[in-house]
Amino acid sequence: MLGMLISIIFGIVLGYFFQNDFLTKNSDTLVNAGLCLLLLFVGMDIGKNRTIFTKLSKFGKKIWLLPIGTIIGSFVGGYIASFITDMYVGEGVAISMGLGWYSLSAIELSKISAELGSLAFLTNIIREVLAILTIPFVAKYIGHLESVSIAGATSMDTLLPIINKSTSPDISIIAFFTGITLSSAVPFLVTATITFFNLA
Repeated sequence: MLGMLISIIFGIVLGYFFQNDFLTKNSDTLVNAGLCLLLLFVGMDIGKNRTIFTKLSKFGKKIWLLPIGTIIGSFVGGYIASFITDMYVGEGVAISMGLGWYSLSAIELSKISAELGSLAFLTNIIREVLAILTIPFVAKYIGHLESVSIAGATSMDTLLPIINKSTSPDISIIAFFTGITLSSAVPFLVTATITFFNLA
């Protein structure tokens, strides 16, 4: 966890003081390449355990409870936050329905206003950073499944290596399933919230 925190701080310092045209233009490609490499090793770790898929099938329909619970928790969080910040309820809920997928939710909400899109981007970025810092603690002292829920949609990619390191390979499979489910739900949830609350 300390290593991850140092890496983030070091990256911020490098990005602020040592801007490079090549890195700036190709940052997305480099990040994706690094992420793919991380996921390769996570996949190898999962594949080593030949009993994982058997264990996963034992969950049955219960496996859907985690993504559904994450959506409900995020909805409630956005609803409560709208009152704390004096934001319109629909805006608070729409932002929370990004579920950590900052790029898509920010783009969709930017169509309504630049301010709302920027807030969605920042909110989901902060969620991801907090997840990076808290997943090891939550996994150790509260529960493995709870640590997956914190990550939201990013439990299938960016935060999967951290979840894998903090929990176990069978939980990583659940995290991957949860991430895929939530990522698939985000476009529908954000647009449905915009329509329901008449934000457009």
